[in-house]
Amino acid sequence: MATFQASRIFCLMDSHNQIRFPKGVVIKATANNTPKFHVSPTSPPPKLPTRSLIQNLENDRFNFPINTNNTSHSSDDPTVIPELYAIMDTIADRVEMHKNIGAQRDNWNHLLLISINAITLTAATMAGLAAAARAISTAKAPFMALKLSSTLLYVSAAAMLAVTNKIQPSQLAEEQRNGARLFKQLHAQIQTTLSLNNNSVSKINVNETIEKVLALDRAYPLPLLGEMLDKFPKTVEPTVWWPRVQNHQIRVQGVEGNLVHGNNGWSEKLEGEMREVARALKSKDVPEYLRLTEIALKVNKVLAISGPILTALAALGSVFVGSSSNLGVWGVMVGVVCGALASVVNTLEHGGQVGMVVEMYRSNAGFFRLMQENIESNLREKQVERRENGGLFELKVALQLGRSLSELSHLAVFSEKFASKLF
Repeated sequence: MATFQASRIFCLMDSHNQIRFPKGVVIKATANNTPKFHVSPTSPPPKLPTRSLIQNLENDRFNFPINTNNTSHSSDDPTVIPELYAIMDTIADRVEMHKNIGAQRDNWNHLLLISINAITLTAATMAGLAAAARAISTAKAPFMALKLSSTLLYVSAAAMLAVTNKIQPSQLAEEQRNGARLFKQLHAQIQTTLSLNNNSVSKINVNETIEKVLALDRAYPLPLLGEMLDKFPKTVEPTVWWPRVQNHQIRVQGVEGNLVHGNNGWSEKLEGEMREVARALKSKDVPEYLRLTEIALKVNKVLAISGPILTALAALGSVFVGSSSNLGVWGVMVGVVCGALASVVNTLEHGGQVGMVVEMYRSNAGFFRLMQENIESNLREKQVERRENGGLFELKVALQLGRSLSELSHLAVFSEKFASKLF
């Protein structure tokens, strides 16, 4: 049956529920039921459809079958849409908070790195000058001033370095960048839901969105005191920013809803491909990035411990600068050499942003874990109409892994490869 664009027909309707076409326009249906407009100057105006017929055609075009066994999927609650918009406003505010705090903590990393290195190198220089002043002059005032200044600077640098290594500003900045990105992603998902699925959103959508917001707040906390994530955990786990228990509901979104009929885009071949992708993610990608996280974490631990220890040794050495025995020579060497090494270690740790690398690898492992859980969640659902549409889901998985659809199919054949080509 020919399908009419209702919005275009209504614009030509007059007050008597009749449609006025331009003079000489005739509608002819071809063999494939596609209406064509033919202009003939002598053709009489055809009998035109009424409003009720047009409404029926519109219903046939835009109404998709929805499972009526569960009435919670209806949009009878008038507060659902305003609640989603209120959540969107909150999410937009979260994005700005994470962006601002992330920029602030990135500045912390640069400023503390430069300041601590400047203090350490200044202290090392003063320790050397104190030894030189002691050797060439008998006056104690310049020597004692340089020696005391060197010791105080070293102690201050050691304390600042210990605090900096504890909070890991580069890792904090990466957490906030990830938080801002994921909140933006959630904001875009709500916009898509409202634009494609405005007539069937329900309280379930609101509750799931709130759970996602709270899960992101737990994964990427804003405060430092009491809520800061452990920067040196005993066991390495992927970052989890999604609710651990995800509800299943009918996914009718735009054109996807039109595919709920039949197998909803799923086939045995597609299910096999998705199982292989989930297996590769679980056995290769997630463990690989957890292994890289452990390596980066061990390097970060060594650097975080070495920096303050070297600075403290340099402070101790500067105390013995100028002593009459061999202890004085030892003090100068330790004070200068350990101070220089402490600057190198501090630059490697915070200039190289090793903490950021740790968080990046943890986040990548979490990303692959989330993909694995989404695939397994869809495959566990026996009712295909309650899954995401198979074709759309396959496209999403392929793009998230940095693959084309053909490459995703090859992955099921050559299972020795990693699932992702993106990272």
